[in-house]
Order: sequence, then C-alpha cells, then structure tokens
Amino acid sequence: MKKFDDLVQVVKNLEVDYEKFYERGQAAAGTRLRKGLSDLRKYAQEVRKDVQDVKAERKATKS
Repeated sequence: MKKFDDLVQVVKNLEVDYEKFYERGQAAAGTRLRKGLSDLRKYAQEVRKDVQDVKAERKATKS
C-alpha cells in the first residue's frame, strides 16, 4: 500500500503547480509540473512491475 500512497502524494503535489501554470501562467511551475509528471511515471512503473511480480508469484505457487 506504500507505493500507492506515494502515487497519490505525487498527484496531490502536482495540483499546486498545475494551477500555477495553467491558471496563473507561471512558466517555472510548468517545469516543476513536467518533473512531477516524470516522477509520477516512475512510481507508476514501479507499481506495474510489482503487480507483475505478485501475479507471477501467485501463479507459481498455484502450480
């Protein structure tokens, strides 16, 4: 559950920069937003890998 909580936290942190970039026009917030989205992609990839590992483990245990 820790990885999911990390994903949620990254998304929540993006909200401020999203608002600053799109609603206030702050260019620096756009840079931070892009960095945050990159981090989000990394966390999501970790969760995807973990899901695959668990599925493989369950399948091996079942056989």
